[in-house]
Amino acid sequence: MPDVPAEVIRRLYATPPEKFVAARDAAVAQAREAGDPRTAREIGRLRRPTVAAWLVNLLAIRRPELVADLTRLAESLRAAQRDLRGGELRELSAQRRAVVGALVAEVRRLAAAEPAAPPAGKLPLGEVEATLNAALSDTEVAEQVRTGRLLRSSHYAGFGEVPRPQLRLVTGGEEKHRAGKPGTPGGAARSGVPTEAVGSGVPTEPVGSGVPDGAAAERAEARRAREARAARAERAKRRRTATRELEKARAELGRAETDLSGAGRAERDGAATLDRIETELAELERRRAVAEQELSRARLARRGAERAVTAARRRAGEVEAVLEALDAEEGDAEVGDERAD
Repeated sequence: MPDVPAEVIRRLYATPPEKFVAARDAAVAQAREAGDPRTAREIGRLRRPTVAAWLVNLLAIRRPELVADLTRLAESLRAAQRDLRGGELRELSAQRRAVVGALVAEVRRLAAAEPAAPPAGKLPLGEVEATLNAALSDTEVAEQVRTGRLLRSSHYAGFGEVPRPQLRLVTGGEEKHRAGKPGTPGGAARSGVPTEAVGSGVPTEPVGSGVPDGAAAERAEARRAREARAARAERAKRRRTATRELEKARAELGRAETDLSGAGRAERDGAATLDRIETELAELERRRAVAEQELSRARLARRGAERAVTAARRRAGEVEAVLEALDAEEGDAEVGDERAD
């Protein structure tokens, strides 16, 4: 969409899906207010991505250098499988698992920094991983991922391109052509046959040889047979080599798909474990809040009891002072009575 500024597209596709429509409508209104109805129409045609697609777009927008690494790895994988380079393909497959795992972890981190993102346990990371693997195999998906304009997650049933080997058969015809080409060394001149007689079908006598024409024909036929056998052997050798490389590539493909399936199960199990832990944490937080309320009430009760004890002690001291005063008065009265007697 050449009429939509790139910054507007990046801002919209970095917006969480639940807020996409409102953000798009605001951008349309802004374009209309600026007197640009064509851009407003183009913005209005932008579609809302799914949550998984938004997470991939967020990765491409926030961390484009990581997506560039993914693109380079995809090119290397396609080249290795086209050329049937089994050893390099195994090494790149291991690198693929590491790169995709790191990108999924980065997606989780980016989502955690987005207030409107779903909880960590509800993130569709399996779809994100499937889309990244599809980008390694499908150039169209890779381009959508690179530009950050993905609308929905993608899946790929296989792994990488599976082209038929481009084999060129070497039959030795070029050597035969050179051997029979008039006027070239090793051709008619070397066999002693005049150049004007080659390919004409006119039998001639060899110059200064005395060898019958039949012997020359037998030699030529034997040479052609040797060349044909050599060509067949070379083709068989190349076929065996290609077959071995294909078997290695298919075995690596099977291992890679098994690893992918296992990683998917592990990711789902991890998400379930995380959900369970988050539920337990929520229950613990609730119990903690209740305990804090009970502790607060207990502290208030203790402080009230301390104040009551202080007041009671003060009152007891006052009463004791009164009693002591009364005792003193009674003592003085008794002494006076004794003196009076």
